Amino acid sequence: MSFTEWLNLIRAADKSSIITGGQRKVHYTFPDGREMVEDYSLDTGIIQRRAWRKKKDLRGEPDWELELGDCVKDLRVGGEFLMRESNTEPIISKRITKTNLEWRIRNLPYPIETYSVTVDVEKQSIIVRTTNKKFFKIIQLPDLQRCNTLPSQQNVSIKHQYNTLIISYQKPKILLDMEKAVLLELKDVETTTDLDVDCDELLQQLK
Repeated sequence: MSFTEWLNLIRAADKSSIITGGQRKVHYTFPDGREMVEDYSLDTGIIQRRAWRKKKDLRGEPDWELELGDCVKDLRVGGEFLMRESNTEPIISKRITKTNLEWRIRNLPYPIETYSVTVDVEKQSIIVRTTNKKFFKIIQLPDLQRCNTLPSQQNVSIKHQYNTLIISYQKPKILLDMEKAVLLELKDVETTTDLDVDCDELLQQLK
């Protein structure tokens, strides 16, 4: 997928918006029947959560799949449970900051020299391994795939604190540009609240 294709998909979706709890929540229904929900901070304009639901089938309502945001026990959209996570095993969550994509893997007690974090360009992913072979994870990079950009090892940095491995990937310029373009598309989406969202101000926060 390219930058333009993703932007056209956003434009083609039926969109609705609501403001609550300091966030702007946007619901998308795409032409193929898939749904997406995004939460944006009103303070920064940065996306905090993204979840997907596939098209309904004969087996009933499909589950929501969390792509971005912290895993919580009671995340609801329209009164529905979105996801539940166990807290007894390593748990990975994804965040986005102004300049980075960030993954936090909790419940990993090993020292930082135990971890190998490498980019797999062919699979467009980040591979996380431990030298003691206690943990292995392939992290997909849908944000880069949407702008048709291959990952680079030089953009990756890691740190470890409080039993949590933190992996940061510096955003390439094309991803920063795409985030701004999507926010511009959301500027005219009607919301179900009297609160007026100043998208121009949110765009300024992303500069």
